[in-house]
Amino acid sequence: MMTIAGVLTMCLPEAASAKAIMISEFPAVAQKMLKQNFSGHKVAMSTMDYDLFSKSYDVVFTNGDKVEFDSEGNWKEVKCKQSSVPKALIPQGIKEYLKHHYTNAIVKEIERYGNKHEVKLSNGLEITFDKDFRVIDIDD
Repeated sequence: MMTIAGVLTMCLPEAASAKAIMISEFPAVAQKMLKQNFSGHKVAMSTMDYDLFSKSYDVVFTNGDKVEFDSEGNWKEVKCKQSSVPKALIPQGIKEYLKHHYTNAIVKEIERYGNKHEVKLSNGLEITFDKDFRVIDIDD
């Protein structure tokens, strides 16, 4: 007996795919965020990833920084290899916590999913915050 997933796999051998696109083809919200926070960065690659149920947008800069957006153009994840996450993208509650507990650490990555935010710091710590920006997990 074949499952629905098996039928879809047979009918659509490549269910997920990526397509190179220009930043000007990203949703307006994503374009605005990039212009405000990464205007001095040179784009190495920009893509739209899509599957049967969703799509997302990714941009990788020549310095290694990367930003991922959801289908509506809201950022999901920002990774900064050579720099730090722009302060404008870090919620105030997280900034306050870091100011009091990790003054010398730099935010290298930030991800938001559901009602949570996760930040990765230059000291190697990964801190997860709930919707009220209370710490719910710290990993090293």
